[in-house]
Amino acid sequence: MPLRFAIFIGAACLILSACSQDASTLPASGPAIGSNGSVNIYSARHYDSDKLMYRAFEEATGIKVRYREAGAAELIETMNAEAENSPADVIISSDAGTLHRFQAAGHTQSIDSPALNAAIPARLREENGHWFGLAKRARVIVYDPARLSADQVDEYADLADEGLKNEICMRSSSNIYNLSLMGELIGRMGSDAAESWTKSVVSNFARPPQGGDMTQIESIAAGECSAALVNHYYWVRMTVGSKTQQAAAAKTKLSFPNQGTTGTHVNVTAAAVAAHAPDRDNAIKFIEFLATPTGQDMLTEATKEFPAIAAVTFPDGLEKLPDFKQSDFPLETLGKNQNEAQAIFDRAGWN
Repeated sequence: MPLRFAIFIGAACLILSACSQDASTLPASGPAIGSNGSVNIYSARHYDSDKLMYRAFEEATGIKVRYREAGAAELIETMNAEAENSPADVIISSDAGTLHRFQAAGHTQSIDSPALNAAIPARLREENGHWFGLAKRARVIVYDPARLSADQVDEYADLADEGLKNEICMRSSSNIYNLSLMGELIGRMGSDAAESWTKSVVSNFARPPQGGDMTQIESIAAGECSAALVNHYYWVRMTVGSKTQQAAAAKTKLSFPNQGTTGTHVNVTAAAVAAHAPDRDNAIKFIEFLATPTGQDMLTEATKEFPAIAAVTFPDGLEKLPDFKQSDFPLETLGKNQNEAQAIFDRAGWN
């Protein structure tokens, strides 16, 4: 049976409550230990497919999965309060900048896994093994082809062109996706040039920053603006979403910027072993599972991210996207540049 059909059957099983031994939320009412122990996951992801992923790991290993889902900021605060008593074994979150925050707060530990080092390209993991990128996302430009030509938005620099006055929609500068992109721009252009670009982009805003990435796509479709920055998977999800979402996506196109130069900014969803993991060995086994073809498929099918390892089939819907040159900028530098990135945004008036 093809894996994706198995996943969908498993989803139906969960919905009908016909499956047993499902992963349980934290805190658990009892020990809930599998034949080979347990692993506690703190995840900033919120996808039903992750529950299937946890169950597949349980069935493959006999290790019981328990999990806590919350926003990354809330999980960091929780771990701050728990300190050395934290039950977390694994941390999962999107964006290298967010994983930097967990690491800077002392909530991750270095591991040396030959399996992960072999499977995950060096650029997608922290140099000392504090976190490992497991799925990739591209920060692209979405635009209205009825109002703009492709060559008007084929570089990030184009968003600062005065010809796009009152044509740009954006989400808040405090969003980690924007902070990380700015982190790369700082590294490539220098702070002064990055700030000059930011001020010019702000002068092109059609409205104050608001909403999420899908909001930007919907705003373009509604004629409020002509271009915005989004992660690729939001657009892909909309193409297979509700009729309203499909209609909005159909009015827009994606540009993968900087193909002739540095390549498109690419970030990751990543996992780390928690600093005080009670079950460190099981935590490593779980992250290694996510780096297998089965784990990669289950991790990315619902999100529409790109798998991090080679020779894994792309999720349905990604065939709509072209092959593209990816930036090779060091991901761990994105987090290190966060404070400077936010300061630049603030000075430019990108709220």
